[in-house]
Amino acid sequence: MHADHRASFRRGVRLGVPFAAVGLLLSSSFGVLAVQAGFSPLQALVMSALVHAGAAQFAATSIVVAGGGVVSGVVAASLMNARFLAMGAALAPSLPGGPALRAVQAQTVVDPSWAVANNGDGTFDRWLLFGATAPQYVGWISGTLLGAYGGDLIGDIERFGLDAVYPTFFLALLVAELRRPGSRGIALAGAVIALALVPFVPAGIPILVAAAAALVGLAR
Repeated sequence: MHADHRASFRRGVRLGVPFAAVGLLLSSSFGVLAVQAGFSPLQALVMSALVHAGAAQFAATSIVVAGGGVVSGVVAASLMNARFLAMGAALAPSLPGGPALRAVQAQTVVDPSWAVANNGDGTFDRWLLFGATAPQYVGWISGTLLGAYGGDLIGDIERFGLDAVYPTFFLALLVAELRRPGSRGIALAGAVIALALVPFVPAGIPILVAAAAALVGLAR
């Protein structure tokens, strides 16, 4: 590894540590809730290792818990992760190698890492991206491990209020989108659609339809 690459990687690790700390807490809640929902600790751990996406994991798990079915959960998670298609397209010219090698490197893309690796001129520092994602991935797996296997030590979900993580998490996502210029209308539309459909359609359908509203923003 070139010296400049090592420097970028180390800088990325430093920038990724605060995000990793937050991810550790969130993934611990996911581990506890996933097991409470009927997942085995190993299943929760494998899901975090393969998906490594908080919104998608919480969405899929909450839909399955609510009785919406595995297929609805997978579709909801896919819609929530659709943003990575655009992010990957922007990143691709900054990644060397053929399609397969670029695809492997792009597995390190998560929202904070993609943002800090952006040079602001349409290019990305891939080594900074790799460095920033490394501690976040370790934190996410460690948190899931702690929550899934140490849930009894953490305590009962309702006693600690962890049953409110799902709605609080999605409310936080909504607030973040409302603060971003250009996405406020779509965020509000998704919230209104979900709230309007909850009393009338089966579990899982409101979040699917609300997530589909994002496609309108993508088209725009």
